[in-house]
Amino acid sequence: MNKAFLDPAPRTYAPHVYLLARSSRGPSCAPETLSIDQLNSWLLHEATRIDDVMLMFEEFMWRCKAAGLAIDRATLHIGTLHPRVIGFSWVWNSQDYFCDEVAADANATKSEAFTRNPLFHVINEGQTIKVDLESEEGANSAPLMRELADQGYTTYVALPLSSSHEKRNAMTLATRKPGGFPPAEKDLIRNLIDLLALHIERHIVQRIARNVADTYLGPIAGQRVLDGEIKRGDGEAIKAVVFMADMRGFTQLADRLSGPEVTAILNAYFDRISDAVLNHGGDILKFMGDGILAVFDQKTFGETAAANAAVKAAKAALEAIDELNRNPPEDLPDPVHWHPLKIGIGLHRGEVFFGNVGGEERLDFTVIGRAVNETSRVESLCKPLGRALLLTEPVRAALSGDLQTGLNAMGEHALRGVGKPVAIFAA
Repeated sequence: MNKAFLDPAPRTYAPHVYLLARSSRGPSCAPETLSIDQLNSWLLHEATRIDDVMLMFEEFMWRCKAAGLAIDRATLHIGTLHPRVIGFSWVWNSQDYFCDEVAADANATKSEAFTRNPLFHVINEGQTIKVDLESEEGANSAPLMRELADQGYTTYVALPLSSSHEKRNAMTLATRKPGGFPPAEKDLIRNLIDLLALHIERHIVQRIARNVADTYLGPIAGQRVLDGEIKRGDGEAIKAVVFMADMRGFTQLADRLSGPEVTAILNAYFDRISDAVLNHGGDILKFMGDGILAVFDQKTFGETAAANAAVKAAKAALEAIDELNRNPPEDLPDPVHWHPLKIGIGLHRGEVFFGNVGGEERLDFTVIGRAVNETSRVESLCKPLGRALLLTEPVRAALSGDLQTGLNAMGEHALRGVGKPVAIFAA
C-alpha cells in the first residue's frame, strides 16, 4: 500500500481509512456542457485510455455535472487482493472540487462507521438502498446520513456494481436538489453507471495484478514483469549495493518451536527488516528461509546515495530488532523460547544481473552474480567477527564522509571463491 499523506483540507475519514492521493482539477477536466450522448461516447472511447481510476472517476463525475445531472457527491468502492488493504475508494464532491483516493484495512469493516452505513448492505448483500435525507427518519438512520443531511443533501443512493469478485463493488450518489433525483434522470444515471462499471472491472484486474506483483516480486521487479520482461534471460546488468541479512540460530529455533510459532517470529523479524529496507528505497528480492536479499540500485540512487541508503537501512534494521528484543509483542511466543533475536547483515557493492532466471515454464526474477555470492560470504563473517553489520571496501569507498566516520577496520579476509582477500569494515 502506498503511504498515506496528511489531509490538508477539512475532509475526515473513519478509523482505518487512509488518504492516499488527491486530485483537485475541478470542472476544468471536463467540457462546460455536453449531452448524454456525448457522455456515453466518452465512456466508450476516450475513457478507455485513462489508466488512473481517480482521474477517470473525477472526470466522469464532472462530465455528469456538465451534462446537467443532479449529482453533487459520489463515491466508488472496490475490493482488492492485497496483504494489508481490503479495498480502495474514491470520493468526489462538487463543492470542494476534490477527488480523493483512500484505502481501507481489514479493521475498517468492523467499525461502526461502516456497519451502520448503507454501503455495508450493498457490499455484503447486493442491495440497492435509497435514503430520503429530507426526512428525520432517513437523516438519523446512520451517522453518515446525519452528516450529509446537515450539509444540505436531500437524497442518498447506494447501489452495487457488477463484479466477478467475491466482494461486490459499489457506488454511492447524493444530491442537494430538493425532492431528490428527478425521475427522468434515474434511468440515464443507471445506464451511465453500467458503462462505468465495465471500466472499473478492467482497472480492478490491473490493480490486483500490480498488487500481487508488488507483493511477491517487489515494486521494481513487479513493474518490469508487468511491462513484459517475462522471458528467461530478460533483464540487465546493474551496479548496486547488495544487502543480505540472516537470523542467527534459526535452525535451533525451529527445533524448539512449532511451525506457527516459528512463522510468527519470522514475520515479526521480516516486518522490521523489510520496513527498514523499503523506507530507505531498497528493493527486496527474496526471503530465503530466515534470510533477506535486497538491492540498492546505483542507477536509481547514484553511487554515493545507494551506499548511504544501504548502510542507513542496515542500521535501522538493527535498531528495529533491538526494539523487538526490548519490547516483545504479546502475540509472539514466550520470549524464553526465542529471546533475544540476533542477526547479521552484510553489504557489498558490484555488478549483478537483475532479471529472469529458471526453467522454461517456471521463472524467478532476482539478482545473480559474483557480487551476490560475495555479499553472502561477508554476511557469514558477522558471527566469527562478533559484529552485526559488516561492509566491504567498495561500499566504504562510496559512502559520504559522515558515514565513513566511525567505521571500524576489521582487516582483510579471504572469502570463499574470491581470489584476493577483501577489506572488511564494521559499522
